[in-house]
Amino acid sequence: MKYVFHPEAEAEFLAAIDYYEGCEPGLGYDFSIEVHSTIENILSFPKAWPILEEDIRRCLTRRFPYGVVYSQDGDVIFILAVMHLHRDPDYWKDRL
Repeated sequence: MKYVFHPEAEAEFLAAIDYYEGCEPGLGYDFSIEVHSTIENILSFPKAWPILEEDIRRCLTRRFPYGVVYSQDGDVIFILAVMHLHRDPDYWKDRL
């Protein structure tokens, strides 16, 4: 199984890395490792996380207040958002 970022999801992921790196050197790296670990969990168990709507699911990171919003199409995980949990929960819906 493989994964692909929606362009806006990749941009918000990179922006979050920059933000955390600006807060404390190395924290952006830690954030990126945490998100990639979350993606690995999704790849291993794509149906394990709660459905937000239809075939869209969200897997939470452990250390940071983020969730990875995704859908599955065959053997591809399409990442729609790397979402801060205090943001409007529906902002990513125009990416469908």
